[in-house]
Amino acid sequence: MLRAFVLVLLLANLAFYAWTQGWLDNVIGVRATGDREPERLERQLRPELVKVLTPQAVAAAASAAAERLVCLEAGPFSAVEASAAEATLAAALPAGSWANLKTDTPATWLVYMGKYANRDAQQKKEEELARANVPFEAVKGVPELEPGISLGRFDDRAAADAALLWLTQRGVRSAKVIEFRKASVNHMLRVDRADAELAAKVAGLKADVLGQGFGPCGKP
Repeated sequence: MLRAFVLVLLLANLAFYAWTQGWLDNVIGVRATGDREPERLERQLRPELVKVLTPQAVAAAASAAAERLVCLEAGPFSAVEASAAEATLAAALPAGSWANLKTDTPATWLVYMGKYANRDAQQKKEEELARANVPFEAVKGVPELEPGISLGRFDDRAAADAALLWLTQRGVRSAKVIEFRKASVNHMLRVDRADAELAAKVAGLKADVLGQGFGPCGKP
């Protein structure tokens, strides 16, 4: 019995040794060295086409691909203008290649003093406000309100009225609340990721309904 056990153990050791040397790879189907190169590469179809890239090469390839895509936009348009412009795009560009981005711009209310007869009158009022420690700024870039003074800009009428009441309590008598800018809805037509072919089509669009046409996204 002991002799048989020793014989089995010897045969097992011999089999294990043969397997570790790779002599039994094609017999039992389990490779002693695992799937390593170059053996695995030799079993591939057309292994010469396989290339190992460094992380830097992968990043450079991704960056180059991104650089080939550009973002173009036109506008802003009113709702009616945007509808007409989209009709032009529909006839020239692939469906779904652009988006209509809507932006709601709230009204702006101004606590205003003026319009004064001249700059000297405005300066005199500014000196009075400075003595009363009332913050202010001269209105600039709006000819219909110059010369004039702003005592604050607000996104809603209630806040502007509250500010006017506070100023009145501090002795400011000639200020008033005016609508500085009306509420509006603007539309931008954007081609978000245009390849070279699509960008060329967009650049070639010529129509009055497109206004100044398409330019880089975010460009003033």
